[in-house]
Amino acid sequence: MVTSDPSGIDCGSSGSTCTATFQPDTKVTLTAKADSGFQFAGWSGACTGPGNCAVPSDSNSTVTATFAATLQSINHIVFMVQENRSFDHYFGALKEYWRQNGYPQAEEPFEGLPQFNNPAGALASNPGCDPAFPFQQSPAPFNDCVTVINGAIDPNSPQITSLKLITQCVENPSPSWNESHVDWNVIDPVSPTPTMDGFVHTAGHGVRETQYVPGQNPPESDYDGIRAMGYYDWDILPYYYFMASNFAISDMWFSPVMTRTQPNREFLMAATSLGHAYPPPGSGEDVGTSTQFTNKTIFQALEENNVSWKIYVSDSNDGALPPHTELGMYTFANSHKDHFVAASEFLKDAQSGNLPAVAEIDPGFGTGTSEHAEENDSQPGGKIQVGAQYVAGLINGLMQTPSWKDTVFILTWDEAGGFYDHVPPHQWPVNPDSFTTPIDLGANDVCAQKTGPTCEFRYTGYRVPVIVVSPFSKKNSVSHTPADYTAILKFIETRFLPSFGGLTARDAGQIDMTEFFDFMNVPWKTPPTPSSIPEQPNNAPCYMDKLP
Repeated sequence: MVTSDPSGIDCGSSGSTCTATFQPDTKVTLTAKADSGFQFAGWSGACTGPGNCAVPSDSNSTVTATFAATLQSINHIVFMVQENRSFDHYFGALKEYWRQNGYPQAEEPFEGLPQFNNPAGALASNPGCDPAFPFQQSPAPFNDCVTVINGAIDPNSPQITSLKLITQCVENPSPSWNESHVDWNVIDPVSPTPTMDGFVHTAGHGVRETQYVPGQNPPESDYDGIRAMGYYDWDILPYYYFMASNFAISDMWFSPVMTRTQPNREFLMAATSLGHAYPPPGSGEDVGTSTQFTNKTIFQALEENNVSWKIYVSDSNDGALPPHTELGMYTFANSHKDHFVAASEFLKDAQSGNLPAVAEIDPGFGTGTSEHAEENDSQPGGKIQVGAQYVAGLINGLMQTPSWKDTVFILTWDEAGGFYDHVPPHQWPVNPDSFTTPIDLGANDVCAQKTGPTCEFRYTGYRVPVIVVSPFSKKNSVSHTPADYTAILKFIETRFLPSFGGLTARDAGQIDMTEFFDFMNVPWKTPPTPSSIPEQPNNAPCYMDKLP
């Protein structure tokens, strides 16, 4: 608000008198006061700059006071981490979408698939399977996919180039520790030099090693790993392409560790996996007997500091804890069951003003809304359009509630899932904690047989998409600052736990994510109209017996 001395002006939050008449030569001083969560940005017109405004008293004068939002204007941070998709796999074609639709970032630097750059680069490619080693269903043993012979790329390996996928369902390439390191460098997985040429090899090897056959679980045909080079565009994911183009994203956003879901979600909760490269013993459905981590999670830190929090469970089952509760927080969660509610309560809370300060929306692993690639016939998450449609309902619904005005919704994916990405994982200066290398490697693990820099936890996983949706999100914005998604923890800590200092060195060293926001202009104070947002269909074909 703005008030005057002598009195007469009382303009803003507590009054509506913004014009007053004073006698000539009266010294009129205006004072600006910002509401909680905002700051006074300065005067313009007859006065400029900060501080009080001494209005010239010999003529009519107009003065404008500008107020800006701040980090404290954000009262709700919501994050949702979907499953197993790399940046190039989902958003590699964004540049072309921007070009066709007139987005301003079309001519800016962007790390998408090189064939969509301007000028266009070569098609992304990986060495494939030697045709001399075709997959054979019988007799056993099943032939392997040969890409490396005697420490060199097989000269008969064809180059498999990236291809646009039409099916919304593909088999799940393995993103586990060994496979992720081979993806990094197919000849020397522990080398400091990334060649990013092992994706096709590991995808094909995985199919042949597990000996999938047609008619079994699931029906397989991609024995050569070609699906790893597949990407989607706006034909399949129109909602994500629209949101990523209008709100704030990053093309240098990584999963925290070069392995599979569980350790990455341990980093999401606690900024460390406590030395685990694989799921801890007991992981899965029998969460009550799983290994219990003793380190603090972000939700424990919030609880200890009286900051409200909830976890909205998409696979709600009569109040059951979410599938990934075993990841370091089962005991804590079991004693705070009132904080775990069905995801159907999210929009109700947003509408009624009962959103907590921090909320996670746990994805629908069992109900098929997590976007996880197919692992077997009983794992229904492979229809990515179903997952995208589910997310669209949550975000679009939030935009129509009173809670939109002070909420940030962060959507990301938990790891790249073995799908191709051309940008190598990022190396941080230090390890997250005292666990330098994994404590749970088997004898056949690459880092058990040969040591190298990529065996340390200083390395992130591969790039994953992120979309930051909020009234405060910069429009048409791309961050190029390297970060992994423990930056979500840093953001929460910066806003709600400013003296906390971090769970580990990993989240303490992340960006605080304020570069995604424009607090001065609040670009999306009025969200996009529902009619301007493309609907997310779910009727794309779903097959796994052929490509694309």
